[in-house]
Amino acid sequence: MANVYTNHKLKLTTTNATTLYTVPSQTTAIVKSLRVTNVDSSNDCTVTATVTDTSSVEFTLETSRNVEKASSEELFNSFSFSTSPVVLKESEIVKLQAQNANDLHAILSVLEIS
Repeated sequence: MANVYTNHKLKLTTTNATTLYTVPSQTTAIVKSLRVTNVDSSNDCTVTATVTDTSSVEFTLETSRNVEKASSEELFNSFSFSTSPVVLKESEIVKLQAQNANDLHAILSVLEIS
């Protein structure tokens, strides 16, 4: 069994739901954090985060979370289980959707166990 700490980054250049991370085959992923930064210094922007399972069913992690202008948000801080990790299975997909294009950058920190 190999344990690899890694991160995945995304600039949200559209308002479409965009894949940030797909769990590799034969891997379980333990998500440490999902940090979103609003690089726009004039406007707030909301972000929605989802997980799609292997049956193509989408589950919402965060809905329309406001990220204030020129600031960052740790999305997992608002979860009632904020001290517990989010565990993802092989082939599950994390997607983000921004209210405004080109406002948000995201970094997902994850431990991959394979």
